[in-house]
Amino acid sequence: MHDVGLRPRERAIIAAVVKKGADPEVVREHLDELVLLLDTAGANVVGRITQERERPDISTAFGKGKVQELKELLELNPADMVVFDDELSPAQVRNLEKELSIKVLDRSGVILDIFAAHARSVEARTQVELAQLEYLLPRLTRMWTHLSKQFGGIGTKGPGETQIETDRRMYRTRMQRLREKLRDIDAQRVVQRKGREGLPRFALVGYTNAGKSSLMRQLTQADVFIEDRLFATLDTTVRSLELPSGQRALISDTVGFIRKLPPQLVASFRSTLSETLEADVLLHVVDIAHPHFRDHIRVVQDTLEALGTLDTPQILVFNKIDLIDDRFLINDAEAEYPGCVFVSAERGLNMLRLLQRMQEAYDESATMHVLEIPYEDMRIVSKMYEDLEVLHRLDGESAIRLSVRIPSDKLPLFTSRYGRYAVVSESTSLQS
Repeated sequence: MHDVGLRPRERAIIAAVVKKGADPEVVREHLDELVLLLDTAGANVVGRITQERERPDISTAFGKGKVQELKELLELNPADMVVFDDELSPAQVRNLEKELSIKVLDRSGVILDIFAAHARSVEARTQVELAQLEYLLPRLTRMWTHLSKQFGGIGTKGPGETQIETDRRMYRTRMQRLREKLRDIDAQRVVQRKGREGLPRFALVGYTNAGKSSLMRQLTQADVFIEDRLFATLDTTVRSLELPSGQRALISDTVGFIRKLPPQLVASFRSTLSETLEADVLLHVVDIAHPHFRDHIRVVQDTLEALGTLDTPQILVFNKIDLIDDRFLINDAEAEYPGCVFVSAERGLNMLRLLQRMQEAYDESATMHVLEIPYEDMRIVSKMYEDLEVLHRLDGESAIRLSVRIPSDKLPLFTSRYGRYAVVSESTSLQS
């Protein structure tokens, strides 16, 4: 349990500028999600207010009349802060705090605060601090000394307290050190991954709270931390499982994605997400019981695109089918997303079908080749072990024979660099 339980829960009013003509149901769902975020951060929402505008007011997000209405709402429902659903500029925050005499945050600030509270490993803490500093750097004019002394609580943890009186130069120096630290950690990860080469690698991705950790526990029968809260998993966990073929495989759980995820977090968590970047197959876990699951799928796909992993083979795993009574919903999803699998991680339903689908996707994700390297070219073999996934080696009388697995995206590199040693066509059996 993180530290928010050790202090009184704060009271918040949530606010949003809504584009004219927006679907009220979608607006409500976005604000409901902000309520969940604040609950995870340690605050209770005591009111909400929205304004329809073509674009947010450049100085206060809301128009003057709406700011006055917000003041009146605060008089009726005393709160510790106002939280906007979209990112605010430093000037908007400063002007709103002056008008309202209360702490003003945006969704990004809340998400960063949650990450600061949940980070456990050295790597996660380093990544979160870097993301916070990148978020705060352009906001230094907000006068954090004044803010933390007057308001405290959510949005003022981490650098908000420990770096209060530093200037921009000190921020940048600290950020540089954090980046160097992450590079060192990343180098250690590369060494750790060397020992896993030759094993199929799967990665769980999905919208936050879709049930990835529960699914990982079912597939691996390992003890995995599970909490029914947003961002319960920050540190990548890697476990092993057995595929139907009997082959041992690795599966990693990663931080959940969410709409409007601060870009600083996506950038700083690239190292943690490298497990996803290097997976053979992604398991995209979706909470099919959520009324806006299609929107969640789009958010995850957009985030994967930003990470450069959209081309990695994916299995769409619809979780929580035990909560669905409408059979037509499942039929529609099956028609809309061919090759998907329906499971209940909570009840262990359809796990064997998922494992079979994982086996199929892994087998389809690459082609097998046999290389024959004459002993006079033996110096190239060590390079092949670095570049290729070597599954079997046979030292013959005049040559070394390697069975290798080549992911489809690496095929051009393989052909240009090692194609001359290939002696058997694609889809070669691994047996020598």
